[in-house]
Amino acid sequence: MRLRNSRVRTKITALLLSLAALWVFAAWVTLREGVNLLWVQQMDQRISTPGDVLVIKLQEERRLSMILAGQRSPENRQALLDKRAETDAASAEYKRLADSTTVRMAADDTLELRIDSSFSALTDLDQARAWFDSPNSQYVEHASTMYTEAVTAMFRVYDGMATLDDDKFANDTRTLVSINRARELFSQEDALVSGVLANGRFSTETYNDFMQLVGAQQHAYKEVAQNLEESFPEAAARINKNEVREKATNLENMLIDLPNPKKPIRVITLPEWSAASKAWFDDTYDIMRDSGDTLVDDSVPIATGVIIRLILAGGLGFFAVVASVVLSVTTARHLVQQLERLKEAANELADVRLPNVVERLGHGETLDVKTEAPPLEFGDDDIGQVGQAFNAVQETAIRTAVEQAELRRGIRDILLSLARRTQALVHRQLTLLDVMERREIDTEELEDLFKIDHLATRMRRNAENLIILSGATPARGWRRPVPMVDVVRSAVSEVEDYTRVTVMPIDEVHLVGRAVADIAHLLAELIENAVSFSPPYTYAQISGHMVASGYAIEVEDRGLGMSDENLELINQRIADPPEFNLSSSVQLGLYVVGKLAERYGIQVMLKRSPYKGTTAVVIIPRELIEEGESGAPSKPLTVVGASMPESTDSPSRNGELFTVPALVPPPAPAEAPPVNAPSAADDPSQSSTTPSGLPVRVPQASLASQLREEPLEAPVEDDPGRSPEEIRRIVGAFQSGTLRGRAASVESETE
Repeated sequence: MRLRNSRVRTKITALLLSLAALWVFAAWVTLREGVNLLWVQQMDQRISTPGDVLVIKLQEERRLSMILAGQRSPENRQALLDKRAETDAASAEYKRLADSTTVRMAADDTLELRIDSSFSALTDLDQARAWFDSPNSQYVEHASTMYTEAVTAMFRVYDGMATLDDDKFANDTRTLVSINRARELFSQEDALVSGVLANGRFSTETYNDFMQLVGAQQHAYKEVAQNLEESFPEAAARINKNEVREKATNLENMLIDLPNPKKPIRVITLPEWSAASKAWFDDTYDIMRDSGDTLVDDSVPIATGVIIRLILAGGLGFFAVVASVVLSVTTARHLVQQLERLKEAANELADVRLPNVVERLGHGETLDVKTEAPPLEFGDDDIGQVGQAFNAVQETAIRTAVEQAELRRGIRDILLSLARRTQALVHRQLTLLDVMERREIDTEELEDLFKIDHLATRMRRNAENLIILSGATPARGWRRPVPMVDVVRSAVSEVEDYTRVTVMPIDEVHLVGRAVADIAHLLAELIENAVSFSPPYTYAQISGHMVASGYAIEVEDRGLGMSDENLELINQRIADPPEFNLSSSVQLGLYVVGKLAERYGIQVMLKRSPYKGTTAVVIIPRELIEEGESGAPSKPLTVVGASMPESTDSPSRNGELFTVPALVPPPAPAEAPPVNAPSAADDPSQSSTTPSGLPVRVPQASLASQLREEPLEAPVEDDPGRSPEEIRRIVGAFQSGTLRGRAASVESETE
């Protein structure tokens, strides 16, 4: 059997096995009735027969015990001892037979519990005997009750034996048990009356007990007679019209009519009562035995019916199972072959054809649905109709794949086009803002321009997000390595709440130019998350240092943090970013981080911060790092939050700028690079701050030496009386013209 056909054939085999199991069940249900007959016979021999003997011995011992309690004579004691010996022998025989393996196999859990309870009740009789043997015992009534409980336990065992599935037979069995229960009530009355007659008088308690027992046993015999009328009418007549019973009843009435029960009883003697009660006991036993014989005779046709049903269910059922097996084997072969063809076609569609179509669509090829989904012939039977439905399914699947690929390609192109246009416009806006900032003198207006400049920088990052989502690469790039501190500053400048970011000491390393824009973008997204999900009065810290596997940058916030489940989920998404879903924008920044990290082999991991917040760890590979001097300060850098500072521009290949807020403390005049106009050391007006308190822009002061433009020689000042503001406007106009030229070049390349 080939593996690809095993499931279908297994199902067919399972159907045949289920049919065989159904036949086995039907045969067992029929066989169980026969087994029940066998079990009933065994339990009758091992429980009912020895149990009946034991019950009679218990009743007789109880009667003699009550007589001894009323009249302690040597004759009464010897008679009781002889009866106890008989009871012990009957009890031992009952326990031996009832505890046999055959009975345990035939009995259910309930019957086993009842048998064990009867054993316990028989063991407790030792205490009752000790009370009866005590001359001045006050527990005679309680001792008599223990005999009653032992007999009741035996009757409960009888109730659990009516297990034959024939309802009438089980009901008749319970009726016979009810005769025994009625006899037990009369036995209790007999023991009580015998003890009273031996004593010579009633007590108040014994007289009340006598009245209750008389009423109970008369009511029980009345119900027994009614139940016997349907199945055992002769037994019912013998109970209703019985001279022996009438004699016992007359003696009961004489005791009931006593004027004063506490006085000595003289209307009836113990021998008279014993003779009448024994005769009634023997007569009821004969009635029960004859009815039991009738019940056994009635079980013969039941057994015959069971045997007939067993033959029919076993023989005919087995023939039906064999016929079903043959029919299934002969008809399933064609079904399996057709299903094999259908399965092969489905596997080919799922594993080969559809992935091939999707791959070709991804490369921009134009496909014909009819050519890619040729119809398959399966015939006109039921399997053939399924094959026709499969043809429709495969055509729909390929057509849907084509449409979805075209839709995704169109959406990607739209996102890319919008992002490129937005990026160009934002770049022009930044260029224009830079020109306006250079020529603006008013402090308040300059501060507003800086705010607009910062908003435009954030807009540029959002546009680059769209470019990344569309699968393209942003246009910004650098030819030469950039100090890592400048990359971090650039990332901070693109965050809205950049004043809440503290840049810790950064190791003196450089980042290769091709990765500067993307890594700055990645860091900006992480910094944005850090300040967005932490209280407004807290700060986020950024630090960087070399590690064994590369360069590590840590972004730590002081927020509420995340649960372990969320941290694990986010780290998985960053490490293996899923396909972007246009229907959801949740955690868009983390998706961008994952795509950028995947592009450069960067490891990004979020973990718990010691300050209850979250720390993002970015490991940049060594191939992207160049060690060397850096413009990093030697102590923590804090972004000024009182007012919007000026920005420092880094030139790039396409003319775009890094807009980096000036950081405090500003570089000392002696450390500042040469500039194109009067230096700060020669002109007191060019100090580190303006009269209004704002820091003065020092072009290229925050850039590495590799990125700085060659300084121009200071022009010879023909007019030493020219004011610093005029000189500043001249230099600003020169720089603005340079920037406009660069912007025009980038715009022409973009269009």
